[in-house]
Amino acid sequence: MISRRTLLAASLASPFALSACGPEKPKEAGGRVRIRFATDWRAQAEQGGFYQAVARGFYADKGLDVTLIQGGPSVNVPQLLAANAIEMGLGSNAPIVLSMVQAGAKAKAVMASFQKDPQVLITHPRNDIKSLADMKGKPIMLADASINAFWPWLKAKYGFTDDQVRKYTFNSAPFLADPTSIQQGYVTSEPYTLKTQGKIDPQVYLLADSGYPGYAAMTLVSDAFIAAHPEAVKGFVEATIAGWKDYLRGDPAPGDALITKDNPDMTADLLAQAREKLLSYGIVETPTGEIGTMSLDRWKSFFDIMTGAGVYPADLNWASGVDLSFLPPKS
Repeated sequence: MISRRTLLAASLASPFALSACGPEKPKEAGGRVRIRFATDWRAQAEQGGFYQAVARGFYADKGLDVTLIQGGPSVNVPQLLAANAIEMGLGSNAPIVLSMVQAGAKAKAVMASFQKDPQVLITHPRNDIKSLADMKGKPIMLADASINAFWPWLKAKYGFTDDQVRKYTFNSAPFLADPTSIQQGYVTSEPYTLKTQGKIDPQVYLLADSGYPGYAAMTLVSDAFIAAHPEAVKGFVEATIAGWKDYLRGDPAPGDALITKDNPDMTADLLAQAREKLLSYGIVETPTGEIGTMSLDRWKSFFDIMTGAGVYPADLNWASGVDLSFLPPKS
C-alpha cells in the first residue's frame, strides 16, 4: 500500500499537470474568485475539511469558486504552484515548506490543517517495545523521503542511527511476514489496513505524541495570488476551518459524497475510521479546539532540529515560507 505522504519526489506526469502549466491568472466565475486547489493524494477523509467546505457552500459564501484537484503519485504540488498551474495546494509536511524556501519558491504556508503530523511507527504486538525509545538499535523500514523528514528528529531525540534503516517499498508484506519488524505509516491508514487485511493488532506510536514538532497538511499559496487576492486567501482559510469543524463535529455526509465521487475506493468504513482517528488523536484540533493555527516558535523548533541534523543550512530564511496573517486571532 503506497503511503501518500511519503511520495515527496513525485514528477509532473499527470495529464492535469501537463495541460495546466502556464502563467494563467485566476479567473472570476459569477463574480467569485477562482481557486484551483491541488491536494497531495487521492480524495480521502484526511482532506475532509476541504471537501466539506465545497459541499456545504462555505467557499462560495466567501466569494470563492474553488475546484479541488485530486493529487496522486504523479502530482507535485510545489511544482504546480511554481508553474502557475494552481493558485493553492496541500503541502504534506513541514519539510516541504522548508525545501520550497531553499529552492527559492515564491509561495507560503498560510495554515496547517494538521496540528500533529500523522506519521507513526508500527510494530507487531511485542513485549520488548513499549515506546519509541525502545526501538533504538532495531531495524526500521522507512521510505527514502522520510530520511530527511522525521528521521533526523528520531536520531536527535533517541539516538537512532542510520544503520537501523531498511528500505520501505510501500508494501506491507515484509512487515507482516516478520514479527520483529518495524515500519513507518500514517495513523489514519496503515494501522487499519494491517488490522483488517493483515489480521494483526499492531502497536502504533504517533511521533507527534512523543514531541515531533512538525505541522502537516499545510495550505500553500503562491506569493502572486497572495498579493493580488489577500481577501480571497483570508476567506479560503476561514471557510476551510469551518469545513473541518463541520466535517469532524457535524454530519460528514456532504463531504464524504464528494470524496467518494472523486475516489470510489474510499468506502464508508475507510472514511469513518479515518475521521475517528483524526478526532481521537487530535490531529486537526488543538486541545483548546483551534483549527488551522501555526506559530513561528514551533516552526523555529522544527527548523532547529533539521539544521542540527544538517538537512538545511543554518542561515536559511525559513520564516519567509510562512505567513500567519490570514489566521483568525487567538481566542
